[in-house]
Amino acid sequence: MRVVGIATSVSLLGGCLVVGPDYKAPQLNLPSKWGSNPRKAEVRAPELSRWWERLNDPLLNKLMAEAVAGNLDVATAKAKIREARATHKQAFGSLFPSVEGTASANRGRADEVVANDFKAGFDSSWELDLFGANKRSAEAARFGIDAAEWELRSTLLTLVGDVATYYTEARGYQARIALAKQTASSQANTAKLTRTKFDAGTASAVDVANAEGQAASTAADIPTLESAYTEDVHRLAVLTGREPSALTDQMAKGGPIPVPRLPIPTGVPADVLLSRPDVRAAERQYAQYTAKVGQAQAALYPSVSLSGNIDTEGVKIGDLAKGSAISWSFGPSLTVPIFQGGQLRAAVEVAQAQRDQYFIAYKSAVLTALEDVENAIVSLNNQRIAYRRRSVSAKAYIEASRLSNALYQSGASSFLDVLTAARSAYSAEDAQIQGRVAITTDYVALNKALGGGWDGQVDSSKPEIVDTHTGPHLAKIQE
Repeated sequence: MRVVGIATSVSLLGGCLVVGPDYKAPQLNLPSKWGSNPRKAEVRAPELSRWWERLNDPLLNKLMAEAVAGNLDVATAKAKIREARATHKQAFGSLFPSVEGTASANRGRADEVVANDFKAGFDSSWELDLFGANKRSAEAARFGIDAAEWELRSTLLTLVGDVATYYTEARGYQARIALAKQTASSQANTAKLTRTKFDAGTASAVDVANAEGQAASTAADIPTLESAYTEDVHRLAVLTGREPSALTDQMAKGGPIPVPRLPIPTGVPADVLLSRPDVRAAERQYAQYTAKVGQAQAALYPSVSLSGNIDTEGVKIGDLAKGSAISWSFGPSLTVPIFQGGQLRAAVEVAQAQRDQYFIAYKSAVLTALEDVENAIVSLNNQRIAYRRRSVSAKAYIEASRLSNALYQSGASSFLDVLTAARSAYSAEDAQIQGRVAITTDYVALNKALGGGWDGQVDSSKPEIVDTHTGPHLAKIQE
């Protein structure tokens, strides 16, 4: 009882002791506002929850939900969470005693006498964890769960951004293909009319060559645009976890290019520390490796374990624990590191260097997040300016094409002027479509940079593979 009392007191004392640094969240100096925002812009918190729904595209919303449910990168991130939770259970289990049951049966012969010997008992051991090595291990594993969960959110953020981007680009290619087909058809008709005039002697061979060349040039754009469109549709299908051609029929029905409502609030730089999952994951990893420093330092101190066993022995199974011989032992053991050739201190230095790397990675993640937001703000603002100018340009070139045709019909302009104006009008309209796509993709990029991802519930507890018949069974030869 005296030994048990001493052991209990020591274990309670050990429960309060740890070595190594205690984790503190890093404090970083961040700017009070975004440098790329207009000086008088209103500062409001970002509206990041399901931001893609503000594009008012039901099919896009449907694809988002399908991607979250079926994407393979998301499935991998879920599995990593399950791994982190299991690792924490292992580390937490080291804080408790371990007990094992033993049993043996022997039959022997000596001096013409055959005898049986049956033994049964229990062995137990408990590391008291006086200096918190196991506690630091459990602490690191708990931070590892947090990091894995934020990694899942980071994967989801990338996923919803990719789905929105590829969907927008696909709709843009559809619009550009339609424009190219319409323009090529009009130019082909013009080429036929020019050849008819040439046959009648009212047009030159140069006019015919120019008209046919222009029609063929525009038609040549169509296969390239169709290839790019198909690649985006294939990518969308794979992002949802399906075969590349799964969305071909659904997307072929067509639809408008999603248009965002602008401007959007961007908040202040400090918001990214809470909203960006990659930043949150980096901070949790820094915390995890801070705990590992304490785990390594605890190895420099003595360790105390309690071990004990109780055994019973008899010549019959029925004698065990009754009329049999019973023996027991119980006591502490002390291990003191005396000389390890510098290995233990080197392990501490390794842990400290790893901790420093994750701290630097955290700071890098913060700077990258700030850079992403600043770049996205600049790009979106400039794309809006460029789009307004492209709209003016397209309107002017369309009018110039109409006037060139009228002047050509009256004989006041050459046919080359007509073709040049038509080509300029087509290029301007195509650039206008690309500008519309660029605004939406920059809108997507800004929401991603601010930390807008999937904020709904995600079940990470269900394994991808459910094992069956895992109990004892006859082995099968694997081919």
